[in-house]
Amino acid sequence: MKSTPTLLAASFATTLATAVGMLAFPGCAHGVSSVSRSPASFEVQGHRGARGSRPENTLSAFRFALKAGVDTLEMDLNVTHDDVLVVTHDPALNPKICLAPSGKKITHTILVRGLTLQELKRYDCGTLINPRFPEQVPQPGEPIPTFDELLSWLDTDPDPRARVVRLNVETKSEEAHPEYTPPPEKFSALVLDALKRHHFMERTTLQSFDYRTLVAARALDPAIETSILVEERPSEPLTVLAKRYQGNIISPDHEWLTKSDVEELHQIGVRVIPWTVNTPDAWAKLSSWKIDGIISDNPAALLKFRSTLSKSTETHSRREMPETDP
Repeated sequence: MKSTPTLLAASFATTLATAVGMLAFPGCAHGVSSVSRSPASFEVQGHRGARGSRPENTLSAFRFALKAGVDTLEMDLNVTHDDVLVVTHDPALNPKICLAPSGKKITHTILVRGLTLQELKRYDCGTLINPRFPEQVPQPGEPIPTFDELLSWLDTDPDPRARVVRLNVETKSEEAHPEYTPPPEKFSALVLDALKRHHFMERTTLQSFDYRTLVAARALDPAIETSILVEERPSEPLTVLAKRYQGNIISPDHEWLTKSDVEELHQIGVRVIPWTVNTPDAWAKLSSWKIDGIISDNPAALLKFRSTLSKSTETHSRREMPETDP
């Protein structure tokens, strides 16, 4: 998830939003009610599939996460030289997790945007174990998947969970590096086209640190749900950011998020789904704030935590129920 924050062109976003008629702010009028919601009702999102267990952003990682029972598959999109959406985090092939076609280490910068899909498919991004996640199970020879391949897999997988799982898709564009990806309007159009062809619009959230793509997507189709990624605490309130870019969700780094942030965003109808949260202590803290979702590299462990919390909450609720006369 973590990315160098893009320096955003507020004027671009404002102009484009005005051009499409200043779409109504998507938050519900009465806010998101967290008063009656159980702390165990948060959504579990598998970060890059399940990066703690399988090579990130591979079909193997997404299959693992689906089988574990996640609510949402979180992923990243880049674009090849021939304008094919591919599921990978970095604008350049990461030598720590990918091998050259020869099987040797990658020794120079290779931009995804500089390769055709046919060229990109020759790289092995399943053999190497990410040094940050020593428990990963390697998948030798596995290539970077296309977005269409991922959607087609979900279309045809016999697992009934494939019919209901949601997607949280990040456009990995950077305003400071236009050479990395197509312009925001084209990038967004490619994503929406794929989602509509596979009938995934209603099950997908579009997220980005580059808010230009979110505004462009909303201009193309106001129905798309959007999530505003935030790496460093902004100088203005998160509620202002949510309103300016008309986000359904604010997705911040959990390290600096506060309970007050969550409450203020809920009051204006905006959900809060922080990233990337991998420890039980952090899960417990966030769930006590009645967070809407948690993005984690270890979704299987998070699901177990949620299940235990749910049972504990139910037991506590039963104990608090008043006795009635027979």
